[in-house]
Amino acid sequence: MRAMPFDVALVVPLRGPAGIFGPSAELCAQLAAEEVNRSGGVLGRELRLVTVDGGAPPQVVAAEVAALVDSGAVQGVTGWHISSVRQAVAPRVAGRVPYVYTALYEGGERTEGVFMTSETPEVQLFPAMRLLARERTARRWYVVGNDYVWPRRTARAAHRYAAANGLHLVGESYVPLATADFSEVLRRIEVSAADAVLMLLVGMDAVRFNRAFARSGLPGRCLRLSTLMDENMLLASGASATHDLFSTAGFFAGMVTPENLDFHGRYADRFGVEAPPLGSLGESCHEGVLLLAALVEQAGELDVRAIGANADSVSYEGPRGLLHLRRRHVNQRIYLAEARGVDFDVLTQLP
Repeated sequence: MRAMPFDVALVVPLRGPAGIFGPSAELCAQLAAEEVNRSGGVLGRELRLVTVDGGAPPQVVAAEVAALVDSGAVQGVTGWHISSVRQAVAPRVAGRVPYVYTALYEGGERTEGVFMTSETPEVQLFPAMRLLARERTARRWYVVGNDYVWPRRTARAAHRYAAANGLHLVGESYVPLATADFSEVLRRIEVSAADAVLMLLVGMDAVRFNRAFARSGLPGRCLRLSTLMDENMLLASGASATHDLFSTAGFFAGMVTPENLDFHGRYADRFGVEAPPLGSLGESCHEGVLLLAALVEQAGELDVRAIGANADSVSYEGPRGLLHLRRRHVNQRIYLAEARGVDFDVLTQLP
């Protein structure tokens, strides 16, 4: 008898500000699923993806995922989606199916059965702020973020870090998702005399901010640092809007490593040279599928408690290299990159 498939809800944004990198996220996850299946699947079962639109309102997403779990239609969850969606989904699936969350986030997630592949402020943001303070004298920071949990809690952590390290957060502005007009925010940045902007904006909101920033006269006086800026967003911003823009992440498409070059080749071979650009946000969904498969394989079963009990011994190899899980977070290298037109130049690995 043929083994039942291992079906996984892939929660990625197909609308809203984050929809700009949804196609890349879907294809990266699909590539990972196909590669897992060529290697024998998960416990001998074919891994199949069931796409859920993570760009819908959080409670709508949570209800759809919970219904899939309730009916037995999926046995796992993964994908990139904003923290407010994760906070809605996690309680609905806690202790029932493994859930691999692939977005960078504010830290502190402890729900049973939830595992994270991406970055948190202490390993991503703080080292980047420290380096830019030293190399670019970026000491007065202004925070611009969307108005939900990830930007606000990240800014709270940045306040604590700045206060302990001789830096200053001189202002904060939070805007709704899908904001188009940043004129008042830019006026406040100029008045604050900030020499650096911490961008905590999602998708097209960051794109619109970059374009408005380029027209404002602030470039040259004030650098920008984003912890959520991939190649799709850079391309949409345009080369004229990316001067003095820095990003920090565990993956950039321009990284020259054997694993990344091989990943680019496999992605292009499978989807063609006209496929959506690779970037850290889409690539994270490849990581999510690989980690979910590794967790279940290591446990030898689908029981969430057994998976959690064995999690700290899990490792897997992907585009970011050989990675290990530690305390439910992937332990990985983090890099600082600078935009050069519509590409990223990786400057250094952060300590």
